[in-house]
Amino acid sequence: MANTHSNQFFNVKNLVTLALLSALLVIMAFTPLGYLNIGALAITFNAIPVAIGAIALGWKGGAVLGAVFGLTSFSQCFGSSPLGTLLFSISPTMTFAQCVLPRVLMGICVGLIFSALSKTKLKKEFSFAVSGFFAAFLNTVFYMSSLMILFSDSDFIQDKWQSIAPGKNVVLFVAAFVGTNAIVEAVSATVITLGVAAALYHARLIKSVKSAA
Repeated sequence: MANTHSNQFFNVKNLVTLALLSALLVIMAFTPLGYLNIGALAITFNAIPVAIGAIALGWKGGAVLGAVFGLTSFSQCFGSSPLGTLLFSISPTMTFAQCVLPRVLMGICVGLIFSALSKTKLKKEFSFAVSGFFAAFLNTVFYMSSLMILFSDSDFIQDKWQSIAPGKNVVLFVAAFVGTNAIVEAVSATVITLGVAAALYHARLIKSVKSAA
């Protein structure tokens, strides 16, 4: 039974979809389409292709595209991202984990969220929008959580933590650190995912995630 489900996922249509969305993620990673660097953090729109992939292909597609997103994010640590470059200088291994694992987990969660929503009587458009929102929201939550878990003892995080949130209030620090970036990412991901997924759905290019999960 497991082999049957695996074969259903790795069919030509799904592989082509994964290849196209992966190529889009790579293009976005090395152009202003994907990252808008403002200060230490960058506003990223790369959660959007992951959300669309999770909607079209289920949690497996979300996991694969999340991994691609994470790898492109890691590539930014070689001089393109000030924060990523700094973290890489502290620990390449932890930086790799911090870039990749949160994005894989985000893709899986978005696929599961859309799968659950698709089994309700809610309109598809609502499910698309919610999935897009959670792609950006969970990307921020998982990224910042891993940052605090892996690098909270570093001098950079300690200094930032104390300057932004005296008394080291974690919630206040995270909220101030991501700032408006998270809001811009969430709004963009919600609107764009809704528009693209709805267009693909009405064009019969994607079906219910039930068949892909």
